[in-house]
Amino acid sequence: MSGLLSVSFHLILLFKFVAPVTFRHHRYDDLVRTLYRVHNECPYITRVYSIGRSVKGRHLYVLEFSDYPGIHEPLEPEVKYVGNMHGNEALGRELLLQLAEFLCEEFRNGNQRIVRLLEGTRVHILPSMNPDGYEVAAAQGADSSGYLVGRNNANGVDLNRNFPDLNTYIYYNEKHGGPNHHLPLPDNWKSQVEPETQAVIQWIRSFNFVLSANLHGGAVVANYPYDRSLEHRVRGFRRTANTPTPDDKLFQKLAKVYSYAHGWMHQGWNCGDYFPDGITNGASWYSLSKGMQDFNYLHTNCFEITLELSCDKFPRQEELQREWLGNREALIQFLEQVHQGIKGMVRDENYNNLVEAVISVSGINHDITSGDRGDYFRLLLPGTYTVTATAPGFDPETVTVTVGPGEPKLVNFHLRRSIPQIAPLRRVPNSGHGGRGRPSKCSPRSARKEMEMTQPQSPCLRSTVLGPHGRKACSHFPIT
Repeated sequence: MSGLLSVSFHLILLFKFVAPVTFRHHRYDDLVRTLYRVHNECPYITRVYSIGRSVKGRHLYVLEFSDYPGIHEPLEPEVKYVGNMHGNEALGRELLLQLAEFLCEEFRNGNQRIVRLLEGTRVHILPSMNPDGYEVAAAQGADSSGYLVGRNNANGVDLNRNFPDLNTYIYYNEKHGGPNHHLPLPDNWKSQVEPETQAVIQWIRSFNFVLSANLHGGAVVANYPYDRSLEHRVRGFRRTANTPTPDDKLFQKLAKVYSYAHGWMHQGWNCGDYFPDGITNGASWYSLSKGMQDFNYLHTNCFEITLELSCDKFPRQEELQREWLGNREALIQFLEQVHQGIKGMVRDENYNNLVEAVISVSGINHDITSGDRGDYFRLLLPGTYTVTATAPGFDPETVTVTVGPGEPKLVNFHLRRSIPQIAPLRRVPNSGHGGRGRPSKCSPRSARKEMEMTQPQSPCLRSTVLGPHGRKACSHFPIT
């Protein structure tokens, strides 16, 4: 009974002041106007910025929610939603616009659940990653028989098959040894991807995202990594097989949170398919190479799942209200999932922040790193863990921590600089003049190169930081 009362109270907090919304499809110009209208209505907690342009020059606009827009506050996690990656899958785009209006109105109305969420979380919403494809799909309308029209970008490329393939490397490293996180990109990666893909890659390299979901259509299920099967190809096709990440149990929990908060996803039977609990391992469903979901996990600190939200890729306008009501609570609950596990600061003995220190959890073969303010976020299920922080030139520090089901546990690390191993003095035989032999010359290990770091400003993102593996953590690009 107490659980039912808790859920009821939860829903009352969320829906106490439900804002009026307009349920319709938004073409590109309408989408831009909506984002700026929300910003104008909530100027102190929002920011609109562009991460790049599509093939046809349309901006990829992001709406940010934060109590300090444009600024990363230490120990405040970053979360993102990405919609409309496939141009003909329109529901995610509309849900994210509705979510933006909802967050703004509920914050203004003093909904304490939303106020608490936005004061403790930095939320980034990219309603459309493929605006060119959407315009093609929207031109034919929801009733057209062209099932795949508008799916790809203007160059005819499927953006969810366009990210650098890092699965091959991680599967090799798991077998033969090698890095288990932040896998490097090939030198020529920019020439191998589309403008929209490049913009998203630069975006996720420039923010220390912790949690993410990308919204699709054509099924109703919460899909978690890996997407690409480890099985060998048979007659040109890669066989489907459950291919879990080292964080498989955590990913299953994240997927179930969305599924069970959704109006009907958890029932399993949808669109002629059956998925127990409304979730699936991506590779177990069908194998997908060069997808965005796996890329987030293997190249950054971000844990991303894929949400398939509707049987119809481009639902009729009159269906949008029902879909919003079925997804509203799930969209909020998923954002709240970023507040679990452990988080903290990594500093040296002089309280200087250590950038890209590696955080390892014993028994989970996937590490994460601290951001450019020295803060880190490690999503974990409740339990007791042995956690180690390491950084080049410093002695590692290991702690044992018990994680509960509530707020993340604060675990700070203070690393001591390693003492260089100096060779002992070597005596040489006395010369004929009876003088002492000179000690051999020895020099301490070269200090780590220091790279300039600047705080995020509204005109531009952070400067480049060299990681422990020589990886560039992020790059400058203008915000428009």
